[in-house]
Amino acid sequence: MKTAIVERDVAHLIFPDEVQDLAAPATEAGGPRGRTGSRRIAPPADALLHAVERISEATRPIIVVGNGAKGSMDTIIRLAAKLGAPIATTFKAKGLVSERHPLSCGVLGRSGTPVASWMMNESDLVIVFGASFANHTGIADYKPIVQVDYDPMALGRFHPVEVAVQGDIGETSALLLDHVDAVADRADRTKDEVSQRRQLWTAEKASRSSDRGDGLSSALVMDSLTRLVAADAVLTVDVGNNAYSFGRYFESSGRQDLLMSGYLGSIGFAFPAAMGAWAATDGRRQIVSISGDGGFGQYAMELTTAAKYDMAITHVLLNNSELGKISKEQLAAEHQVWQTSLVNPDFAEFALLCGAHGQRVTAAGQLDAAIRDALAHPGPSLVEIITDPLLV
Repeated sequence: MKTAIVERDVAHLIFPDEVQDLAAPATEAGGPRGRTGSRRIAPPADALLHAVERISEATRPIIVVGNGAKGSMDTIIRLAAKLGAPIATTFKAKGLVSERHPLSCGVLGRSGTPVASWMMNESDLVIVFGASFANHTGIADYKPIVQVDYDPMALGRFHPVEVAVQGDIGETSALLLDHVDAVADRADRTKDEVSQRRQLWTAEKASRSSDRGDGLSSALVMDSLTRLVAADAVLTVDVGNNAYSFGRYFESSGRQDLLMSGYLGSIGFAFPAAMGAWAATDGRRQIVSISGDGGFGQYAMELTTAAKYDMAITHVLLNNSELGKISKEQLAAEHQVWQTSLVNPDFAEFALLCGAHGQRVTAAGQLDAAIRDALAHPGPSLVEIITDPLLV
């Protein structure tokens, strides 16, 4: 148990069968008190000083936060405001900052926005908190980088960084906030660049919401979800083009919890994860899962379990009748699309047969009402949206 807590990694306990028949001891079960120390370790003074000096010299810094920054965003956002620095998140960290915040650029990388990409390209220093530097993240390794992480193995994992700072992210960001000066000639990009780039992106998203007649666009679906899903909802996201579209188009409130399998490619994740989230929150929060038809098909029969226990889960299914991400990869490799088409049932009718609420959307005018009905349903619900495989 201590390994699970301290190492923050997978731990596996195995007990002999007869243990389950043993009487429980009269004493209460132990806990971590007295067995672990505080994780809020400050960085070494010389590393902190180097980071402060480097950040103070920068005129166009950008802050990138990864999932390791969860729980430390208040001080990071205050630091960004002091520096006038835009904030981008990795895909796994989506939702840690409101995408309506004036400094927010959305997600950086393959699942990201052109706003974040622009700010990365135009920066003269990248300040990274708790990110993995996986290829998916889009952090430019040729830029000068100040990296902060509690995990020593994460620092400079794939390439050297200019300043590596080992320490608790909350403690370190608070120290940086205290010691970094607001520089008068540093560009405050809140009112000009970030705002202008976001306006351009808003217009681009609107243009991508058009209908070619082969199904709805993902941009249109994510716009509807942005407007209708509760500000404190838990959202679970599957693998495939639906995940890319979610990262790119959905605008999180900053209070929502977003669950995903990261970069593992474990298709079918969303609906089982939503069941776990429903159990963990005991029905106190709105639960929304998002998948493609290929992903939902992996665990479709779990809908009967959700119906059995009356789980209030809304599943949004983007149905393009194919494994769209695989088709896209085949085309990118200059191959012909091969064996990615799917034969699907009417998923809305399937949901009704399983004892859930089901509704099918084939036109833009039906979308908002269908999602509202599903979110209001007290038990499990499924909204099947016929989507265009090319408009992702």
